[in-house]
Amino acid sequence: MAAPSPANPYAQAGVDTAAGDLAVELMKSAVRRTHGPEVLGGVGGFAGLFDASALREYAHPLLATSTDGVGTKVAIAQAIDKHDTIGEDLVGMVVDDIVVVGATPLFLTDYIACGKVVPARIADIVSGIARGCEMTGTALVGGETAEHPGLLGVHDYDVAGAATGVVEADRVLGAERVRTGDVVLALASSGLHSNGYSLVRHIVAGAGVSYGDRSTELGTTWGEALLEPTRLYTTPLLALIDRLGGGIHSLSHVTGGGIAANLARVLPQGVWVDLDRSTWSPAAVFRVLAELGELDLIETEGTWNLGVGFLAVVDAAVAADAASTLTAAGIDTWQVGVVCSGTRADGEWVEGAKGVDGGAVRLVGTYKDGAK
Repeated sequence: MAAPSPANPYAQAGVDTAAGDLAVELMKSAVRRTHGPEVLGGVGGFAGLFDASALREYAHPLLATSTDGVGTKVAIAQAIDKHDTIGEDLVGMVVDDIVVVGATPLFLTDYIACGKVVPARIADIVSGIARGCEMTGTALVGGETAEHPGLLGVHDYDVAGAATGVVEADRVLGAERVRTGDVVLALASSGLHSNGYSLVRHIVAGAGVSYGDRSTELGTTWGEALLEPTRLYTTPLLALIDRLGGGIHSLSHVTGGGIAANLARVLPQGVWVDLDRSTWSPAAVFRVLAELGELDLIETEGTWNLGVGFLAVVDAAVAADAASTLTAAGIDTWQVGVVCSGTRADGEWVEGAKGVDGGAVRLVGTYKDGAK
């Protein structure tokens, strides 16, 4: 009679290494699609390898790096058991921060912490990350899935990532390039992106709405509307920079803090910008949520992007060309302000943000359809 197999104490503690291995097998093909000849080795190594010899083509290469997560948007994905787009949100939060300085992304690594490894769910998350990496020309060279029983519930997870890019030193974008008279362009968002979801969830919960409920105003269920993936700006912005060269002065990714605070970070001290609300109309998702939460849209301007996912500060001579190029690439783009200097009017200005001593920005006027 064969002896019984010894018990696996790690499995008894709640960690299923076999499930982790299966998850890796399920995600392999998606990850490999992001690999060019610069990526060495396969999936599952201790470290990802990226051939940096291409950097020899740069006169003075600077590496750009960014790390971020998706925040509490993952709670909605968990609530409706839909996990195939949250990875695109992660790429947007991480890689689109790198393009702000004009850098081309090279590679990304991800980290998923969960209460229990469900192979198909993990594969869905990573497949979304891989899809976002393909869309931005970024290699997904490695990652980690960690099972944390007792710390996270069996259906709970969080996701984070870090990416590295490269930019020629004399092509770095930033506040030092900005000049009085530059035009500020607004690039439309696809929706909420990945910021302000704690407020979203607070509003939805307070109204007694279920994520599976259908919203007549939004034309879909609440969960599906709120999981609309983050728009990815890297590829069209890099093409624009290559086309218009020094005409693109600074870029701002509108994430936490809203429109004014994020623009102020990429302006030099001593300049100011009035952003004209009348140049656009916030999408239905913002209006419906504000109404549900009994909020004025202006009260949410420091939390949600309200339809503007990116801002570009450009030379006035190329502004029309830049706007039409981005619009043709599928991103509605319009002039929203002009960089000014000298005495500014009294009012509530945002000056710099997140430790940056930048310019001053405020939103003025009334949104296009008359809602304040």
